[in-house]
Amino acid sequence: MKPLFSLKSAGLALVAGLALASCNEAPKEGDKATITDQKTAADASGQTFVIDTAASLVEFTGNGVGKNHPGTFHLNSGSVSVANNQITGGEFVIDINSLTMKEQGEMFQTKLRPHLLSGDFFDAEKFGTAKFEITKVEPFKSDGKDTSLVQGANFSVSGNFTLKGVTKNITFPARIELDENTMEAEANFNIDRRQWQMNYGNDKTLGDKFISETVNIELDLEAKKQG
Repeated sequence: MKPLFSLKSAGLALVAGLALASCNEAPKEGDKATITDQKTAADASGQTFVIDTAASLVEFTGNGVGKNHPGTFHLNSGSVSVANNQITGGEFVIDINSLTMKEQGEMFQTKLRPHLLSGDFFDAEKFGTAKFEITKVEPFKSDGKDTSLVQGANFSVSGNFTLKGVTKNITFPARIELDENTMEAEANFNIDRRQWQMNYGNDKTLGDKFISETVNIELDLEAKKQG
């Protein structure tokens, strides 16, 4: 069974993607998230499903210096409310300081990671967490116009995503599987980091030092019914 929100990446793709992207290689493919102003959070009711933080990850992919740069974030906490087999609300918190680069080597661990956590990007010292809060979950309709790269996508998820003190509402397709005791979700989408005031390197006059505004995020979440 897969994790709750396979935004594989809600979290991570966000981070790394935020920091890395080059004009030499296209950003990782993902559903294009719709980004709007902050919305009122859903009035959660029903049974609580607690996200398994040990089994869930947020993955991100950024593009820079001619190649993709993937990384991951862990979750601090999270829960989803379910009533009549429908998601009524929920949220999860991402630990920004848990950022891990998938690439090994001194440059990535001692230079790239610290730079991503600096004020140029995530500003982790000031904003140690990011948060996603569900505002709406509705059936995803694939009618030829509205399609998804996520196999089996069955819901459209909307939520307020807060990063660096900036909150925007994002909507993306997801595959969510729910039974009596567990819930899994998967998503793969791209966002524009500039919407969260991450503008570093986004000047095409920089040539091969240009960092794309597109960040790919994949969420893999698992949740279990409380009690």
